[in-house]
Amino acid sequence: MRAKRDDARSAAAKVIDQVLSEGRSLAGALPPALASVPPADRSLTQELCYGTLRWVPRLEALAGKLLDKPLRARDSDVHALLLVGLYQLLYLSVPPHAAVSLTVEATARLKKDWARGLLNGVLRRLQREQEELLAAVDTSEAAALAHPAWLLTRFEQDWPQQWRDIAGANNERPPMTLRVNRQRGSREQYLERLHQAGIDAVAATHAPDAVTLDGAVGVERLPGFAAGDVSVQDAAAQLAAGLLQLAPGQRVLDACAAPGGKTGHLLETCKELDLLALDSETERLKRVEENLARLQLTAELRAGDAGDPQSWWDGRPFDRILLDAPCSGSGVIRRHPDIKTLRRPEDITALAAQQARLLHALWPLLAPGGILVYATCSILTAENAGQVTAFLRDEAQAAELPITAAWGQAAAAGRQILPGENGMDGFYYATLRKA
Repeated sequence: MRAKRDDARSAAAKVIDQVLSEGRSLAGALPPALASVPPADRSLTQELCYGTLRWVPRLEALAGKLLDKPLRARDSDVHALLLVGLYQLLYLSVPPHAAVSLTVEATARLKKDWARGLLNGVLRRLQREQEELLAAVDTSEAAALAHPAWLLTRFEQDWPQQWRDIAGANNERPPMTLRVNRQRGSREQYLERLHQAGIDAVAATHAPDAVTLDGAVGVERLPGFAAGDVSVQDAAAQLAAGLLQLAPGQRVLDACAAPGGKTGHLLETCKELDLLALDSETERLKRVEENLARLQLTAELRAGDAGDPQSWWDGRPFDRILLDAPCSGSGVIRRHPDIKTLRRPEDITALAAQQARLLHALWPLLAPGGILVYATCSILTAENAGQVTAFLRDEAQAAELPITAAWGQAAAAGRQILPGENGMDGFYYATLRKA
């Protein structure tokens, strides 16, 4: 007998349980879950996963008020289903009676029928006492702003005037932004194609190839997506190519290249590059290869640790290096809400050490007069301006090329975009020239 398929709520509970209990990423846990539900349920499943994890610090605080005692570790899936139910009642336009009854019914798919009465009672209590319960949990800034307390402390230290706005922007749904392949047509032409396809969009403010949709759509609806006419990429991430000052014939290294969004943009900006796309994981390089194949572009792909050039470098210097460094992702929480759960305070110290290692290892590979662009999707000073300032102090041949731009704000070194500015993700850039 065929097993009964998951519905949206039970599937979402299983995903959230994997993130909260096992430390699995949402990007890894969600695709198999979507395959387990009927196609009509997939959009709701995704919304429940992203939304619940976006608000999980507040939902966890609320669950603590509603439960007489914490659920046992072996019932973590029921706890996750409770969070899904709380999210629906607080943040979705699902009729409350349907949110409660369908969440309770999902206990059967988790094979936890004993939890029906518990979830029914808890969710109905929230309906009755919502105002008082929220007032109680929101006395905690971590709950009210839906961020772990340690991360809010870091935001406040680095951005004392903007930290609350940063948290608020992280809790917003991100826009869907596209990058038009300038080798295949202009942005204006593509906006017209979108209009003809019934998709509303506008030109983004600061990235010359970017258009932002009024609402997210499946890539299969985007004109020319399969042919490589357009890619999905936030406008902030599209700024890297312009900072590199590319020209035909240059030898370029895209370090930490996967999944290949910036690799493709570099070649769209200047097709006649001798481009090496490097990543430490062979499996991740397959994504780069797939993206370049769709764009009908070519680059040399190589697996290797950017911090250990002797294991992969052929000794020929690079005219340009893009180091899109591994980071906390604190600027893209709105796109990856599981960061709130998965990231730990000690990670920042480890990531900063790794970033410094990569910077110092790659610098000798840059030709005299060459440019290295250091980028992160973080808003933490330790990973950004602090990192580059220390590097400039240590490397006598390194000089900052100040970025003069209408986007972001000047930092001690480089330029910082905060989440939500002009609709963009939080991003940091610094441009360095070798004497």
